[in-house]
Amino acid sequence: MKAAIGVGVLLIVLGIISLAYQGITYTRQKNIVDLGPIHVTGKTQERIPLPPILGGIALAGGVALVIVGSRRMA
Repeated sequence: MKAAIGVGVLLIVLGIISLAYQGITYTRQKNIVDLGPIHVTGKTQERIPLPPILGGIALAGGVALVIVGSRRMA
C-alpha cells in the first residue's frame, strides 16, 4: 500500500499547487509580418485556467488515499 500513499501525497501537492496558481500561463510567439527577408514576430502570454473545484477534488482524493493506505499498513 505504499503506492497508494505515494499517489495520495502527489495528489495533495498537485491540489495545493492548482488552488494556489489557478491556471497555467505560457508564452506564444506569433509571426505578425513575413515579407521576404523581413520577419516581425510578437509574443503573447496566454493562460489555461484551472477551476478551483479540480484542485479541491485532487486534494480530497489525495487525503483519502493517504488515510486508506495508512490504515491498511497498520
